[in-house]
Amino acid sequence: MAPLAVRMRPRSLEEVRGQASVLRPGSPLRRLVEGGGGAAGPLSAILWGPPGTGKTTLAHLVATAADREFVELSAVTAGVKDVRTVMEAAARTRDMYGRQTVLFLDEIHRFTKAQQDALLPGVETRQVVLVAATTENPSFSVIAPLLSRSMLVTLVPLTDDDVADVLVRAVADERGLDGAYALADDAREHLVRLAGGDARRALTFLEAAAGVAEDARAPGSARPGTLEVTLAHTEQAVAHAAVRYDRTGDQHYDVASALIKSMRGSDVDAALHYLARMLEAGEDPRFIARRIVISASEDVGLGDPTALQTAVAAMHAVAQIGMPEARIILAQAVVHNALAPKSNAAYLGVDAAIADVRAGKGGPVPLHLRGSGYGGSSRIAEASAAAAGKDRAPAYVYAHDEPDAVAAQQYLPDDLHGSAEYYRPTDRGFEARLQERWRWLRERLGR
Repeated sequence: MAPLAVRMRPRSLEEVRGQASVLRPGSPLRRLVEGGGGAAGPLSAILWGPPGTGKTTLAHLVATAADREFVELSAVTAGVKDVRTVMEAAARTRDMYGRQTVLFLDEIHRFTKAQQDALLPGVETRQVVLVAATTENPSFSVIAPLLSRSMLVTLVPLTDDDVADVLVRAVADERGLDGAYALADDAREHLVRLAGGDARRALTFLEAAAGVAEDARAPGSARPGTLEVTLAHTEQAVAHAAVRYDRTGDQHYDVASALIKSMRGSDVDAALHYLARMLEAGEDPRFIARRIVISASEDVGLGDPTALQTAVAAMHAVAQIGMPEARIILAQAVVHNALAPKSNAAYLGVDAAIADVRAGKGGPVPLHLRGSGYGGSSRIAEASAAAAGKDRAPAYVYAHDEPDAVAAQQYLPDDLHGSAEYYRPTDRGFEARLQERWRWLRERLGR
């Protein structure tokens, strides 16, 4: 028997859950599925999104809804020879039977430039309708000529409600568990959390949990009408303990706050604990990565400037890779933040500057700092100098022409000159090395 996720693949647009935006009536993707596409024929499509969001399902619907021929290739195993074979077969099918061929190419980002070039003739002449799927940004992984000949469709993770609906339907549908099992509410919530917006993962876990429930049935017992799949069955099936954590409730913010405060407090073990709790609860790893980036600037700052580099790199890597490998990347960034020397001097500095701006401080920009690259700028500068009671606007001193590339001239507005002091470096980590230069610069600038 085919896996539950395959058996429950939607057979029509009405059965598709999620992706309401790209499947709205009249959208290019919906018209492609329904057999439209304009006088020149249907466009090819590149489907970009995380796993389990319906890329393969939509490709099947593009083929079946308009009675097209369907061919599936994986870029992991296929090569140029396979692509050319498909193109030749598509030409014969079109000439002999008047049927168009849909080529579904999974993981197109794994194709080299030369392999992607082999797709161009068939896509250009619409010999095939290419539906390519990728989990990586097509701007970097798909060649420009192929992108320009296709419509780009961005798919998003399913919402928790969508995933719950997929599970409920799979329990009752004759293609699924056909009512032989009942899924307990807490078990369903646990599966939804673990799925992380991935319908295929949710169905795979459900099938495994049903198997555990069946194995747990007492030998020789009468088969009841339905067998309940409990939270314990789902935990055993996917080897994850149910974490008491609501991604939309108070605990979501409590655990996220604890992660930030543990990194700020330099307790690396506590930080890793809260990271693990968030991951095991099915928290979006991209949300976690964003929190780490903020902490790298807010709490570490110039105490260790490389912490921000690590955090930003982690954020981009997590978006491209996803779970479960993303946990390793996040852990590296968390450990870096937790162990780094801490400084919030830049954070306090910008907030102090914002407070002055909001209080109405900060007059006109000094004349010599104003823009001069537009027509009439010199005339405006002269008028401004006259209004200020000066014969002429002071000349701007180009810093690179001065010793040490430091030009001692006024930079702040008049009402802040000589009084504003926003940034005050600490004596921790790398920032301690900045203190001496900071003091020297203030002296050179007459501050």
